Amino acid sequence: MVQSVQRAARILRELASAGPRLGVTEIAERIGVSKPTVHALLRTLEAEGLVRQEKETSKYLLGSALLRLGNSYLETQELRSRTLPWADGLAERTGEAVWVAVLDGRHVLVVHHAFRRGSGVQILELGATVPWNTCALGKAMVAFLPRSEQEVLLEGELATLTGQSVVDPGVLAGQLEEIRRLGYAQEDQESALGEAGIASPVFERHGHVAGAIGVVGAVERLLTEECRQQHAVAVREIATLLSRELGAGRGIAWHASG
Repeated sequence: MVQSVQRAARILRELASAGPRLGVTEIAERIGVSKPTVHALLRTLEAEGLVRQEKETSKYLLGSALLRLGNSYLETQELRSRTLPWADGLAERTGEAVWVAVLDGRHVLVVHHAFRRGSGVQILELGATVPWNTCALGKAMVAFLPRSEQEVLLEGELATLTGQSVVDPGVLAGQLEEIRRLGYAQEDQESALGEAGIASPVFERHGHVAGAIGVVGAVERLLTEECRQQHAVAVREIATLLSRELGAGRGIAWHASG
């Protein structure tokens, strides 16, 4: 591992998570490196457009080049490119917003967001990250990972975003078993009060989890008994069709539930 590259990556992560503005001293303390070393790394990152220095405060922020890199990442996401028409169709069918996500460490990364039809002002959540244990998308993916990978995620830090967030490993493990049986996951105000989600995993040609697709919306719309059942059926059907388009064999998406 190249130490300078690792340190540069840590600087970018600190600016992304603890920013938006950090000074040289703050960054040095956070990553445990001397100020001269941090200063040299920042100058290099600035020259590449990955960070920028604010004139008024002399503190550093993330640079615009990261946005271009992020857009390039999304363009190379096969799941996202294949999902576009399916997500739009699911949004039309359910009347709810649709998110498509991939697992990124202990978080889910939203790679596509189809807006709810006929609604008011909505915020584009493309690129948003959410702790896996607080959303239906994350639980849907983790439920179909190998047991060893599930155990690592269950044993690690479990985030709390609301009073509804589930942080008991035993309870989560039980939820994952139920999700494997049903083929879909649901979330009730675990990431944001008043919001709920229903999601199913999407599989690629080798049978591995490629991501998840799901609906997100107001809890009073999604989780009434009638709506929950209808949305769950719609989400699972679309996830199955999308899995087949990615090369997964017939029935492979639900082999673990039968």
